Amino acid sequence: MKLEDFIKQHRDSFEEEGPGPGVWARLEKELPVRQKTSVVRMMAKHWWKAAILVALIANAGLLVKYANTKQDVAVVIPEMEEMELYYTSKIEQKLDELKTIPADQLGLDSTTMAELELRNETYQLLEKELVNNPGNERIRSAMVRYYQMKLDLLDRILSEQEKHTNSPSTKKDVL
Repeated sequence: MKLEDFIKQHRDSFEEEGPGPGVWARLEKELPVRQKTSVVRMMAKHWWKAAILVALIANAGLLVKYANTKQDVAVVIPEMEEMELYYTSKIEQKLDELKTIPADQLGLDSTTMAELELRNETYQLLEKELVNNPGNERIRSAMVRYYQMKLDLLDRILSEQEKHTNSPSTKKDVL
């Protein structure tokens, strides 16, 4: 008879019954009572993990806020501020002069007047591109050229208006 066959035949005699239910109850009574963990106790144990989590959330919040903040060109490129200030003051002065002229004498429709306003869509697009590419000289030149063209156009409109109001035929019409 092989050993395996012998073990299979006498398996019941090798196995013993475990301890009775009273033994387990006595053992459980002898074990120290385990206190329930509270959130505060758990946090005290893992405070550094909570601190890292708070720091990560704060950094994510700042990144989101920074990404959503519209940056002004003057903030990104300080030397552009002086140029913008010069041209915007000149253009606003010319626009104020244009607004003093009655609309029927000026002869410009509302679309043209909207185009003449300071910083229209073209300029805003250039501004956005410059914020994204602060070192791009072509964009800077385009912004300066935009201001110059707008200022030239306003000067021409004002000079034509002045010629028209000072012409002898207009004076005759008025008289």
